[in-house]
Amino acid sequence: MTANIQGVPNTAVVPPIPYVSFSAEINPNSSEQLLGLCSQLATQGAPAIYLMLSTPGGSVMCGMNIYNVLRGLGTHLITHNVGNVDSIGNIVFLAGEKRYTCPHATFMFHGVGFEVPGGVRLEEKMLLERLDSIRADHNRLAAILAERTGITDQEARELFQQAQTRDPHYALEKGLVHDIRDVNRPAGAPFFQLVFQR
Repeated sequence: MTANIQGVPNTAVVPPIPYVSFSAEINPNSSEQLLGLCSQLATQGAPAIYLMLSTPGGSVMCGMNIYNVLRGLGTHLITHNVGNVDSIGNIVFLAGEKRYTCPHATFMFHGVGFEVPGGVRLEEKMLLERLDSIRADHNRLAAILAERTGITDQEARELFQQAQTRDPHYALEKGLVHDIRDVNRPAGAPFFQLVFQR
């Protein structure tokens, strides 16, 4: 139905929602490409962005960057877990205003760590710096979980220590998702597949 404004029919057509598929590790390259595409879609006036997400996680710094930029794009973001959303991927997933999961998808949480190259000598000062950084990451990740879901700060910290995989029913109960459903892309909706070299 079109509305008339002073006898002129409203012929403006709302563009279809673009669907974006992201199935990759979260690192500088993948995060730049994802943010570049989403920023371009938002600039072009997409009414919303539908992000189909499956990731083993990756860099906390990159994941936080994705979360903050997606939240600030000014475009309605829908996230849908289509496989596994692990580690920092959970924070990226929580950028969505509406969040869904496929019936057989999973969510995995664990604490923040760091790699130690062979032969590296760790002294007390370096260990304390690393521990302080891990605690700061745990604080901000727990704060986002508490803000965006029904998971309390204490529950978030327990999730980090348990390093367990959770199912869609847990996600629905705890407010990680709003519904359990399959992806149903309307015919003709734009589809973007981000592909990365393995």
